[in-house]
Amino acid sequence: MLKIWKITAILVLAAMALAACAAPAATPTEEMPPETPDMCKGAAAGDEITMLYQWSGQEEERLNQILKPLADTCGIVFKPESTRDQALLDTRVQAGTPPDIAFWNVTQLTQYQDQLKDMESLGASRDAYIPGAIDPGVISDKWLGLPVKSDIKTIIWYSPVNFEAAGYTVPTSWDELVALVDKMVADGNVPWSMGFESGDATGWTGTDFIQDLLLIQQGPEYVMNIINGTVPYNDPGVKAAYEAYGKWAMDPAYTVSGAEGTLSTGFVDAILKVFSDPPEAYMVKQSGFAGGEIVKQYPNLVFGTDYDFFVIPGAQGLQGGSDWMMAFSDKPAVKALVSYLASPEGGVAWAKAGFDLTPNKAGAGNYTDPSLVKKGEAFYAAKGFTPDIGDSIPGGFGSAEFTGITDYVNGGDLDAILATIASVQAEALGQ
Repeated sequence: MLKIWKITAILVLAAMALAACAAPAATPTEEMPPETPDMCKGAAAGDEITMLYQWSGQEEERLNQILKPLADTCGIVFKPESTRDQALLDTRVQAGTPPDIAFWNVTQLTQYQDQLKDMESLGASRDAYIPGAIDPGVISDKWLGLPVKSDIKTIIWYSPVNFEAAGYTVPTSWDELVALVDKMVADGNVPWSMGFESGDATGWTGTDFIQDLLLIQQGPEYVMNIINGTVPYNDPGVKAAYEAYGKWAMDPAYTVSGAEGTLSTGFVDAILKVFSDPPEAYMVKQSGFAGGEIVKQYPNLVFGTDYDFFVIPGAQGLQGGSDWMMAFSDKPAVKALVSYLASPEGGVAWAKAGFDLTPNKAGAGNYTDPSLVKKGEAFYAAKGFTPDIGDSIPGGFGSAEFTGITDYVNGGDLDAILATIASVQAEALGQ
């Protein structure tokens, strides 16, 4: 992840040199051209940017809040289109009418690498972002995507009220978490609530858990090597993570209704079971979005008092996902947009809008929502940020992962399952 807006000494010296060589100042009787703010990058009032994204409602409102300073200063007119049709971007690109900007999924960066513009040529700086954040956006040494809206996955949600009532404390190491889980079982309580059901994406919550176990057992470099194909998916390290997960996901003593419950429970329902009265379980591993689902179902609960989360102890870095900005145009208005979002001003604006997390380092310390404040502290302090493996490998790999873990929890042969996923991985990466 990077850190943006770098005004180097060379630029400063160049500006001084230009000033020294400039023509004499015009007299008051001469007509002066209007001054164009530097943030506009040559864009003129009325210049348009077409944008395509899958956000709507409050998400769009927050994006508009973030972009308002650019619109007000430069007069750029944003022409957004919101859609839930994931194929629409493909349709537009294939028809030769792509949007100037798309906020989309990471896999499209590889798919459209020949059509996309390099972010550095548009004014972004790699130094503006936290470590690892931009790595999935660098394709064949070209930085083609700007991570803008991120969430963290390496966290566990729980009820402080229920923990206190049962005499449990938040663990600070992996061994302490394992001991806590075993103590809950010994007390006759169910530690975990798990739920795979998610339509065509059934199983994704399990593969997220596997990746967090890999961050604990192997580290972020190992995860990135799975993504680039250096480590095959049937490596012994991956198998060890599946076996550790299976102990919890299949046993009714460890998760609600055992394997059957894991397979049949919807992923949102799994979140809510922890906060029902009485609770059906004490913990659920889920991304940051879980907080929104909790307050939607239980609006009287207060973050930090009635519901909270902790980072999975022992994880070497965080797993997360991002929405990516990609540019099909390099016109001045697009340069202004990219430069702004990658600048300290853009990072602060994103954080203050509360539009999830920004990997822009300048966002640190600028969140106001208590949940985002805590997530931000974990996000910016992390040793590294690893993207979701299934999101990062193209060619149907994610679906193979989902099917594989579902089959495993349903009693399938683990070696055969991992071999199948590894073959999809190799084919997708051209190995």
